[in-house]
Amino acid sequence: MHRRIIAPGALAAASVLLAIPASAASASPGAPGIGDPYYPAYGNGGYDVSHYDLRLKYQPATDELEGTATILAKTTQDLSRFDLDFLLDVSEVRVNGAVAAFTTSGEHELEITPKTPLAKGATVTVVVRYSGIPSSKQAYGFTSWHRTADGGVGANEPEAAWWWFPSNDHPLDKATYDVSVLVPDGSQAISNGTLQSTSSRLGWTRFNWRSNKPQATYLATLAVGRFDLSTGTTESGIPVVNAYSKDLGDNAGAARASIERTGEIADWLSGYFGPYPFDALGGYVPNTNTGYALETQTRPFYSPRQFASGSNVSVVVHELAHQWYGDYVSVAGWKDIWLNEGFARYAQWLWSEHEGEGTAQELADYVYASHPADDAFWTVKPGDPGAANQFDIAVYDRGALAVQALRNEIGDDAFFAVLKGWPKKHAYGNASVADLQRYAEQISGKELGSLFDTWLFQPAKPAAPAARTASIAKVSAAPAQPKSWKKIAATNDVHEH
Repeated sequence: MHRRIIAPGALAAASVLLAIPASAASASPGAPGIGDPYYPAYGNGGYDVSHYDLRLKYQPATDELEGTATILAKTTQDLSRFDLDFLLDVSEVRVNGAVAAFTTSGEHELEITPKTPLAKGATVTVVVRYSGIPSSKQAYGFTSWHRTADGGVGANEPEAAWWWFPSNDHPLDKATYDVSVLVPDGSQAISNGTLQSTSSRLGWTRFNWRSNKPQATYLATLAVGRFDLSTGTTESGIPVVNAYSKDLGDNAGAARASIERTGEIADWLSGYFGPYPFDALGGYVPNTNTGYALETQTRPFYSPRQFASGSNVSVVVHELAHQWYGDYVSVAGWKDIWLNEGFARYAQWLWSEHEGEGTAQELADYVYASHPADDAFWTVKPGDPGAANQFDIAVYDRGALAVQALRNEIGDDAFFAVLKGWPKKHAYGNASVADLQRYAEQISGKELGSLFDTWLFQPAKPAAPAARTASIAKVSAAPAQPKSWKKIAATNDVHEH
């Protein structure tokens, strides 16, 4: 018989191992990216956020921002460490009340190591105290914080949060928000959702905004400046808050003439897309030098340049269509951008029909005829354009052309059932192009793989037979330019970020 000899030190080590919970022993760092091939470092793995509570103080004169972000989340694995996407200077991090270690890495990663590992399925509270000058920060050579003469604005796609709050920055992780901002008297803080309250004390005013429906991080916005506010209610009962920078100059009238129609347009769109999915509505125009607009949830961002040639209702239609296609239902991955832009552009075509300035079919024929087969326009695949072409004009115009081809293939009854049923099916969630194809096949009873492949995934102009089958380009002569075309084309830079 052989006796096993165990040294006292080994016994002690074994006791320590037995004392460590299995979850801690198996804990590993969360991934520094959520897994999107277009943007491998965007978002993070290991947890899902349910709520952001942001308590901020901003000084417009110096662009100084101080903040405390309280993030409520649930772990999806045993976590030894996790990341947030963020750029400003962090002074303290606490996880479940305990001080946590932190460092930075990469272009925008805040690495947090809690005092003890976190078990899978645990509810977690993360508090981050921070400060900095957002306009001084860059990642990948650019900034998404726009300095203005009277303050600053956070608005961009696919990223804007890093400059003003720490987050899991990808549309797959949607959350609710409370945004409380202290600014000097005379300035206003504009954000998403409903204005819950304001209070003033010792020369400072606090604005408390709430977004009570799931919202992607890039759709969260903050603007501080001197604004003229207008309030109202849509015919369907949704409260509207619009904000216009006091120094828009000659663009002020055209901006108001466009954005004050927000309620009317939202009610009109609900006839196609179903009931408006949020409890707040509006738009804002800060005096930025940007050229794009953005569907920031419930309160789209517009650049003054959008109104340099007069009123631009078409861009309002586009951004409000995104409240359903982009905000209510968000992309599963950034390659699915057609679900946002193709349908928002198509809403502009429907508005053209509504205004008697050219039908969607006439616009489709015109787009098809306007681009010869050797035009680079056709090399961009709207169904998977690549990160470099995510906001290429083809994603918009060829994307809308694909929507019209779908309409012609399945007929108006099924098509409009898809338009209205799709947002409801994926309410407040995420979906892919493949999901839409399956849904349209279910509603229409038709196999649509060939149509989707031809119009969305082939880097070539659909041949005339395919176009004729889709009732596009039936005319032999070049179609006349629809009356609405110039108005629609004037919005082509809405996402030239």
